[in-house]
Amino acid sequence: MDVKDFDYDLPQELIAQDPLEDRSSSRLMLLDKESGEVKNRIFKDITKFLKPGDCLVLNNTKVIPARLYGVKEDTHAKIEILLLKRKENDIWETLVKPGRKAKIGTKIVFGEGLLVGEVVDIIEEGNRLIKFHYEGIFEEILDKLGQMPLPPYITHKLEDKNRYQTVYAKYDGSAAAPTAGLHFTPELLQKVKDMGVDIAEVTLHVGLGTFRPVKVEHIQDHHMHSEFYMVSQEAADKINKAKENGNRVIAVGTTSTRTLESASDENGRLKETSGWTEIFIYPGYKFKVIDALITNFHLPESTLVMLVSALAGREHVLNAYHKAVEEKYRFFSFGDAMFITDDIVGDEQ
Repeated sequence: MDVKDFDYDLPQELIAQDPLEDRSSSRLMLLDKESGEVKNRIFKDITKFLKPGDCLVLNNTKVIPARLYGVKEDTHAKIEILLLKRKENDIWETLVKPGRKAKIGTKIVFGEGLLVGEVVDIIEEGNRLIKFHYEGIFEEILDKLGQMPLPPYITHKLEDKNRYQTVYAKYDGSAAAPTAGLHFTPELLQKVKDMGVDIAEVTLHVGLGTFRPVKVEHIQDHHMHSEFYMVSQEAADKINKAKENGNRVIAVGTTSTRTLESASDENGRLKETSGWTEIFIYPGYKFKVIDALITNFHLPESTLVMLVSALAGREHVLNAYHKAVEEKYRFFSFGDAMFITDDIVGDEQ
């Protein structure tokens, strides 16, 4: 299967640059994964397509302000770093720009000395391991000095950091937001609970690999980045119960999907667990846990388009994307949403 099979034309002006004032007022495209039928709604109408007994699975990771701007201690040359993942205590795997200025032993000063990083190793793909030195609490310093690591296709400045964060974000660790969840408000989640839908929370810390293009011609040759996930016993019990009762497990986002499909056994059952996943889901994959998916519109030729194509079929997905372009949906992180399920019967407009 070729990467070109997952390409589509997207006008630049449809890439959403700013979040909507009301998270739940984004548009919602319903896609029937069996027939390919498409309907257009508003996201807050999602309750009309959920049923009592469904289990909605959220990724409660929290984006850290992972982009830091500093200077080399000796030359004062400007250096930008992006925290990718914590390796141990104060050592982080990072992406450094420009990398040629960050040799082993280089010291980088942030916030006039509030934080100092030292390059201790150069690893795969040129990423740097940096050990940080500081006084106080690292997270507080990072919150003061760091900026949200917005994707490269967003060029506008984000006025409110919290808008690149889900309302249920809990555990620090992501370099990117699980963007399907950005559409939910506390009020909408309460409405979902009140109608008898179970809500389970899992954690997957989203890495920068989310934005990496697939550079191989044949997708089977692509190697996924690894990301850390956790599933609590409480979440496992809720998801298992839904499966046992014949109800749907609905993942909010591709990150929740990858967590569930990585953590389950062959029968789709879950237990408390944590670990690293490099799962790559593309057409031909047999889903063990999820029945439906709430997701955003993804980049052409990305692993995320491949994942949704595995659930709904490549032709159905690309046809829906073409319709979304025609209807001028907003794309990517701050864009509109899609609900992929096998039953889009609901209110008629």
